[in-house]
Amino acid sequence: MFCSQCGVDNNDSASFCKTCGVSLASHRISFSDAISLAFKNYVNFKGRSTRAEYWWFFLFTFTLSAITEAIDVFSSLGIMSTIFSLIVFMPSLTVGVRRLHDINKSGWWILMWFVPIVGWGLLIFWYTRRSDEKINRYG
Repeated sequence: MFCSQCGVDNNDSASFCKTCGVSLASHRISFSDAISLAFKNYVNFKGRSTRAEYWWFFLFTFTLSAITEAIDVFSSLGIMSTIFSLIVFMPSLTVGVRRLHDINKSGWWILMWFVPIVGWGLLIFWYTRRSDEKINRYG
């Protein structure tokens, strides 16, 4: 995929230009693409995730968490939500860190989830911010 700003050829899977950092997304990321990217990069703490990628994956995990909780309530198993939580733990963590990288914040800021109210508000505010258009220290 060619960068419209600097003309460098990038990987087809790249979200940002490797030279100038401009977003290569000529279209919005789809729901299925966001889920696929999160699971493909489940151990990748480097790089950046777009705002859409983060929020689509959040919607996926939130919806399926509610469904698995409902299944647990109405069944005698009671383990579906635990299994689902274990499956999405690492992808959720890494997409959150990469989203922070996208706005030029250290991934360590994700630990703010352990600070009630203030930490949650700060992270939600950051997760809703626009991506850095140019290259930053994380890519």
